[in-house]
Amino acid sequence: MVTSYQGATIQKVKDTNVQSIQVSGWMSTRLITFHPDQSIFEVIDKLLTHRISGGPVVDDSGNLVGVISEGDCLKELIRGKYNNTPNLSGKVSDHMATNVITIGPHVNIFEAAQKFLNLRLRRLPVIEYGKLIGQISQKDIMKAVQSMRSSTW
Repeated sequence: MVTSYQGATIQKVKDTNVQSIQVSGWMSTRLITFHPDQSIFEVIDKLLTHRISGGPVVDDSGNLVGVISEGDCLKELIRGKYNNTPNLSGKVSDHMATNVITIGPHVNIFEAAQKFLNLRLRRLPVIEYGKLIGQISQKDIMKAVQSMRSSTW
């Protein structure tokens, strides 16, 4: 009679010390967003109130449709210079950047860092299934790297 013998097996224990190196683990999710129909005046007010330099523009369904920045607002102010009065009546949709480069939540933070360097960007909207779910910045990447232990790289 032949008996089958299986040697002792070692149970794999889930390592709770493994740190996330995906964008989703370090992105900001509480974002200040804008709507395409908002006025530039409202945008300037939010930018100043929240001390940010720009933000994503989303439609009523949460789809990313653009990004608006301080620079976009300044362009609107300069247009008003010719009338000798600042013109802040423009809408976000008239001035936002629409060719937005995005990133997915499961991208490695080192790949995101490389994207920042190659494209000379400071932040990237994080998109999943077409919806804006967060934003990752260069500062977020630096925080992630600073908090990692060398043994988890």
